[in-house]
Amino acid sequence: MNSIKGLIYGIITSVTFGLIPLFTLPLMKQGMTLDSILFYRFLFATIALGIMMKVKKESFAIKWKDLPLLIILSAYYMCSAQFLFWGYDFMGAGVATTLHFTYPVFVTLLMLILFREKASWVTWLAIILAVYGVAHLSIGGEEHKFSFLGVGIVLLSALGYAAYITTVNKSHLRTMHNRKLAFYVFVFTTLLFVGKVSVTQTLQPIPDIMSGVNLVLLAVLPTVISNITLLLAVHHIGGTLTSVLGALEPVTAVCIGAFVFGEAFTWQQGLGIAMILVAVTLIILGKPIQNTLSSVVKFIRPRHS
Repeated sequence: MNSIKGLIYGIITSVTFGLIPLFTLPLMKQGMTLDSILFYRFLFATIALGIMMKVKKESFAIKWKDLPLLIILSAYYMCSAQFLFWGYDFMGAGVATTLHFTYPVFVTLLMLILFREKASWVTWLAIILAVYGVAHLSIGGEEHKFSFLGVGIVLLSALGYAAYITTVNKSHLRTMHNRKLAFYVFVFTTLLFVGKVSVTQTLQPIPDIMSGVNLVLLAVLPTVISNITLLLAVHHIGGTLTSVLGALEPVTAVCIGAFVFGEAFTWQQGLGIAMILVAVTLIILGKPIQNTLSSVVKFIRPRHS
């Protein structure tokens, strides 16, 4: 029963995160700038998560020594969100979100380069597939709104998120409660956007009620709710299965792009997306794959000795 609950929570996590384009693109069509959208997103997410923690009577207390690292994490998170949304100007929302989902590949590379954690043959195979998948997504005509600049921008989004994950995993903040960590990341991310819009003078008022609804939904569903269901999924089925279910994120975004916004979908895009998803799955399931192959080899060898 717990496994079924975990699978449901994992699916909800992936589907809600994949809904980002659904709420973002209408706001952009209303003329809202990326800075304004992201500011309101994290402001409303901070308020919503703060209320949730208050209702659950969870502690807000942190140590002073945690502040510098929390600010760094917020900067990574801000860059990731900024580049992803910027990428929507260059390509379809579904493809942009799919490219962003290559972040597990970047996590592996950062662990290898910064912490000398050697990558297995499964990891290198995944990286090759991911690069080939990106190449397929980059090939297309103007009707698909593809550009090498757009691909680079969205990959920077994936790199920012990978840096965020790697820093959390390799720092003392990994022991902090996830909701508290997310709350303070949202707080400092909001403050960073306050500084940015103060300098650039790009903060806009919410244009209408529907835009306000989209902003609230953007803050609650793919930001707060996805975080809560992620915690529940990990608790019930563990991080590996939860991460595999994360493959539904770009699938959801592609479906929204195709069926809601009328974005074109070609076999080349499908092949590129499939390769990226296979690459990410290989990254996540690298150890089980190696263990299974080792068991098979051990089982076969005596029979031929």
